[in-house]
Amino acid sequence: MTIQRMDNVLIVVDDLEAVKSFFIELGLELEGEAQVEGPSVDSLIGLKDVRATLALMRTPDGHGRIELDKFHTPKAIRFGPVDAPVNALGIRRIMFAVEDIDAVVARLLAHGAELIGEVVQYEDTYRLGYIRGPEGIIIGLSEQIG
Repeated sequence: MTIQRMDNVLIVVDDLEAVKSFFIELGLELEGEAQVEGPSVDSLIGLKDVRATLALMRTPDGHGRIELDKFHTPKAIRFGPVDAPVNALGIRRIMFAVEDIDAVVARLLAHGAELIGEVVQYEDTYRLGYIRGPEGIIIGLSEQIG
């Protein structure tokens, strides 16, 4: 049996509204929001007395999703600094293909995001940039050229 697709990526957050706003500004759409709790949730994730709010964000093409989870109980635990560098171990960024990288960067910066390094051109194929959003979330932006 083979994998059919990647369904979503989970990001645990403290400020759900700020992170939702960041991804909406990027161009994702809120697919849905729900409260989850109870024995089946506890059993699934291996924690007790779970109560969480989750928001499912969808890319405009409908294929990519990010699940944002705000744990009310038990409280989420942060390991490492919010501004961990791009070379820190673990999942460090999610890459999005965009049409106009300069416009996307400007829009996100106007809403409090931070450009990591510079927007650079990779050969004659892509312009790339990294943005740090709320809670240290890093996204990559990729604009195909030529």
